Amino acid sequence: MNIVIIGIKGFIGSHCSNYFKSQGHHVIGCDIIDSNEENYFSINSLENNFTKLFENGQVDYCINAAGSANVSYSYEFPEKDFELNVSLVINILAAIKSHCISCKFINFSSAAVYGNPIQLPIKENSELRPLSPYGYHKMLSEKLLLEYHRFFNLKTCSLRVFSAYGPGLRKQLFWDIFQKTRLNTSINLFGTGQESRDFIYISDLVSAVDCIMAKAEFKGEAINIASGDETSIFKVANEFLNQLSINQKLIFSGAEKSGDPKNWRADISLLKDFNFSPMTSINEGVKKYANWLIENELINLV
Repeated sequence: MNIVIIGIKGFIGSHCSNYFKSQGHHVIGCDIIDSNEENYFSINSLENNFTKLFENGQVDYCINAAGSANVSYSYEFPEKDFELNVSLVINILAAIKSHCISCKFINFSSAAVYGNPIQLPIKENSELRPLSPYGYHKMLSEKLLLEYHRFFNLKTCSLRVFSAYGPGLRKQLFWDIFQKTRLNTSINLFGTGQESRDFIYISDLVSAVDCIMAKAEFKGEAINIASGDETSIFKVANEFLNQLSINQKLIFSGAEKSGDPKNWRADISLLKDFNFSPMTSINEGVKKYANWLIENELINLV
């Protein structure tokens, strides 16, 4: 298959690329970073013209792993977040519509569209109540995919990713904790520690994408991407510190961080119908991520 991955230099995009190349597929990469790599296109972030990726009409799948995934950034720069998470998506859809209408388009959305759910586990038909500009913009991108399927017959699918993590991730909870271990004698975090997330290890996420490519209808639907397990921030943060062999004290301020939900656990029944089964437990995944940090980032700080 010919697979275009937009945002190939990012965390999810790079892992998708490595996996699909290992499966023998032809991968074409796209990002804003200049590179002389084969089968790679750099894109001007101010133009976001994706015509050159689709003009030969021979793309089977397009995976969009680009955009912003920073809730705080979306409060500070909502216009830029809109550009990265909504305008970019409609530009990709326009290029597919004009040049390669048979291409199946997968867009990474976010569980942020749910906000604080009324009940757990969260089903795909749960009410969408985003708490941040980021979550709202991801919701708008989902509506675009549904619009382009209904009115232009494009094959589209949105993936509502919960808390993805693993080697290569240099942001969010674990990275934040790791950075604070280098600078302070104690580690201060928002919340009470009883907040919870549904963590999914990156190799499981990529496996989920593969299952969706094979089984999904591509009728503008949204699909939860998660492990289906709920873990408290207190528990997972302490496990992470144990794996790093760090004895610093965790302090939860009790303060709420704007845009952060309290508790998440996904219903992944639909994903399981596609023969997906998560293979990496939270303890195993945290150990792998900690080992990656020890082998890479800690050496760089010596």
